[in-house]
Amino acid sequence: MEEVAKWYVAHTYSGYENKVKESIEKTVENRGLSDLIMDVKVPVEDVIEKRGDKEKVVQRKIFPGYVVIKMIMTDESWYVVRNTRGVTGFVGPGSKPVPLSEAEVEKMGVEEIRRAEIKFRKGDLVEIKSGPMEGFSGNIDTIDQETGKLSVIVSMFGRETPVSIDYTQVKAVD
Repeated sequence: MEEVAKWYVAHTYSGYENKVKESIEKTVENRGLSDLIMDVKVPVEDVIEKRGDKEKVVQRKIFPGYVVIKMIMTDESWYVVRNTRGVTGFVGPGSKPVPLSEAEVEKMGVEEIRRAEIKFRKGDLVEIKSGPMEGFSGNIDTIDQETGKLSVIVSMFGRETPVSIDYTQVKAVD
């Protein structure tokens, strides 16, 4: 019976995720284990960081302290991952690694880079916390998940005015 590669999660020291990924990939290459360990990922998401007036898109680790590995679990593949510097063990009861379900793999976004989810909804009351409209409040009219932009209806000079703004520039009003 041919084994099917599954995704497993390995716990690492914080900040060692990329080093662990590189070490495993190097070991796989050096030992010719690409038939056992197919892929190593550090799940990330694009986040917009604002410093002063500048915005830039940075990648943030979704699960700090973890790497996700697509592999066929054998004694050899287990040994390679478990004995990689920076790895503290696999996620699972005791020391037995448990593969992720298809739903978990999809939810974690390990197959592609995903954007940070905008947690606002149409109609939510928000306050603009930065930019030229700082201090104004209004209700969200539209949300563009792809670009991270919101259209907020604010009242200016007695008129309802739509303002296009980045979701990182607003906060929810309770």
